[in-house]
Amino acid sequence: MSERPAPSPRAGYRAFRTIATRWMDNDIYGHMNNVVHYSLFDTAVNGWLIESGALDIHGGDQIGLVVETGCRYFSEMAFPDVVTAGLRVARLGASSVRYEVGLFRNDETLAAAEGFFVHVYVDRATRRPKPLNAALRAVLEGVAA
Repeated sequence: MSERPAPSPRAGYRAFRTIATRWMDNDIYGHMNNVVHYSLFDTAVNGWLIESGALDIHGGDQIGLVVETGCRYFSEMAFPDVVTAGLRVARLGASSVRYEVGLFRNDETLAAAEGFFVHVYVDRATRRPKPLNAALRAVLEGVAA
């Protein structure tokens, strides 16, 4: 049996987005429910792509579909914490990207949770894989680990 990995520091990530927690994020146990972490990953990555000009959610001809996800939890977060999501690209293929996201509670230097998801970029109309366009590839290369 292998040892559990340690949480990464903020310095291990290339781009950052700040996301406020909400009252409804807490569960009956008084901490952020595990499903909220996945929502934060999605919000961080897609918000960053939109702000970078690499994703047009309304009119772009290419969209990313999630085909795989995972998360490791290291410490609790809860409302009213402020979460900083650190982003990096771990693998960049012809039409796919593996994003890794660290969630940092308030000013903590080690991730409270770390996750990943894989986007396969497809043609919006046909939903068939499509090579990453040049603008998207350039933005992703800028945060590659």
